[in-house]
Amino acid sequence: MSLVSYLELIDLAEAGVIEGVDIADINGTSIDVHLGADILIERYSDHGQVVSLKDKQHLNMAKTVMSEGGHYDLRPGEFILAHTVEKFNLPADISAEFKLNSSGARIGLENALATWCDPHWTGSVLTLELKNFSQFHTIRLHNGCRIGQMIFHKSAPVPEKNGYKIRGRYNNDSSVSGVKP
Repeated sequence: MSLVSYLELIDLAEAGVIEGVDIADINGTSIDVHLGADILIERYSDHGQVVSLKDKQHLNMAKTVMSEGGHYDLRPGEFILAHTVEKFNLPADISAEFKLNSSGARIGLENALATWCDPHWTGSVLTLELKNFSQFHTIRLHNGCRIGQMIFHKSAPVPEKNGYKIRGRYNNDSSVSGVKP
């Protein structure tokens, strides 16, 4: 597997592998991505709620939409699901991974480790699992702000029948999504 670099990233953006990219967002080996408007906010459950990973159960969450130019205040310890503005259409020989930007990490923002995107993942924005790890500070997240970057890897092509297009559950997601059965 090899890292995809600047000129190749321009080609991928022009080919529609990642939609909605401004040329200024293409770096040496990554493409900056931005926070979308839709957020799923974890909600309190009176009786406590047990969710099963095995059964693909979802958390008790409520959807909110940030207005254009709006924001969401992520309280200390709070967990939300958000998404990128950019949409991805990975071909058979490209995978990608998300990395939170360092400025976000330095104020206590964290993204969970579910950041890998397999070949054939298509027609989708990336859902982000964000948490405020600070103890005393609220983190203001702005609609459209740069949230991180995507790093792309080139490999031998994966046959379509073994790729994410057939085996994955999160293709064609145009907004944030929770767990899918």
